[in-house]
Amino acid sequence: MARSSPTPKEPASYEQAVSELDQLVQRMEAGQLPLDQLLESYRRGADLLAWCRQRLQAVEEQVKLLEDGRLEAWPAA
Repeated sequence: MARSSPTPKEPASYEQAVSELDQLVQRMEAGQLPLDQLLESYRRGADLLAWCRQRLQAVEEQVKLLEDGRLEAWPAA
């Protein structure tokens, strides 16, 4: 039976997400993780990458609004 792990928390900021992602990559590249931890790290990394892409897309939309000469509220992600 597969063990269930707790749901990872959402990063507090973009910078925190990038830092955690960098740490995951370093541990994975070191080749010292057991297979189950390697898979879990890969999943967490994929989630963090998706979260970062969403945040960047939101910032791009905000910049587009600013370039049009009007400032609108940043939509909550």
